[in-house]
Amino acid sequence: MSPRLGGSARPPVAAGCDRKPPGPVAHLSLARPDDWHVHLRDGAILAAVLPDTARRFARAIVMPNLDPPVRTVAEALAYRARILAALPAHARFEPLMTLYLTEATPVAEIARAHASGVIHAVKYYPAGATTNAAFGVRDLTRCYPVLAAMERHDLPLLLHGEVTDPAVDVFDREAVFLERHLAPLLRAFPGLRIVLEHITTRAAAQFVSEGPDTLAATITAHHVLLDRNALFEGGLRPHHYCRPLLKRADHRAALIAAATGGSPKFFLGTDSAPHLRHAKESDCGCAGIYTAHAALELYAEVFEQARALDRLEAFASINGADFYGLPRNEDRITLVREPWRVPPTIPAGRGVLVPLRAGEAIAWRLAG
Repeated sequence: MSPRLGGSARPPVAAGCDRKPPGPVAHLSLARPDDWHVHLRDGAILAAVLPDTARRFARAIVMPNLDPPVRTVAEALAYRARILAALPAHARFEPLMTLYLTEATPVAEIARAHASGVIHAVKYYPAGATTNAAFGVRDLTRCYPVLAAMERHDLPLLLHGEVTDPAVDVFDREAVFLERHLAPLLRAFPGLRIVLEHITTRAAAQFVSEGPDTLAATITAHHVLLDRNALFEGGLRPHHYCRPLLKRADHRAALIAAATGGSPKFFLGTDSAPHLRHAKESDCGCAGIYTAHAALELYAEVFEQARALDRLEAFASINGADFYGLPRNEDRITLVREPWRVPPTIPAGRGVLVPLRAGEAIAWRLAG
């Protein structure tokens, strides 16, 4: 399925061929995409951010790291009900729920999750790795009986792929995770579908590319737009702080190549992670970048710069649905080349969020 390009359309180019500069593109029509990794939070923040995601995406894999986390089917169903209640009128959006893996997760909960029809994955957080990860796993081998049940029921495992070993440099923790944990997982559970979330390094992109068909990865907009210099431009930039951290420019280039290269193993996952401004601009700021307000538009900038707009639809709308075994969306959306300026803040309950590109321009706009 190829996107319909307004202006000057061009046929897909085979991987490895020279890609000629495209002509000017006025609009871009895509099958409506899905977000395979998003944080919607709860309460007032959920109400504030959900319309941005629901406007752009038909479905989204919803992260379970609330406080307390979503650990059981009953908790996931209750959270799903709150999400649906917060949807704007006439919005068509399906939250795809997940469970938070702990060392105490009962094996029987996996069968219940599979039978629920609304829980689509289980999420692994290393203890202490990111927001609300205090309940996370310290020894993954203790979860092997649960992983075996997931393999039997074909319920995917989503990995926050970092070690938390203080002896490992914070910029190297993803690469070390591949060797210490992911490689043994693939050997122990060859039938388990695994998504390495929000990859940030050349090593991760290569590992996934060379891995089995049961292994895939999500790539965020911010990790293909920014490198770690963005954390320090003109001073410390707390709204560019995320986990996993932004990496060097050469890693960013590898992620762009993976996202735009046409491989079905990579797909869109924003990891849009809202925090109120005071929680970001503090002496111990929270990790997370809010991108849902312009997620698809930001990806379009990256694909256009890579001369790969004809591959955006597969990355955003096809690869993830195919990996999760869900039907591709039939309705379409349109992006228009029309610059617009991101507001400096977005109201959220009694506070505000500071979105990525706050006060700056974005080249593409979502029509309608």
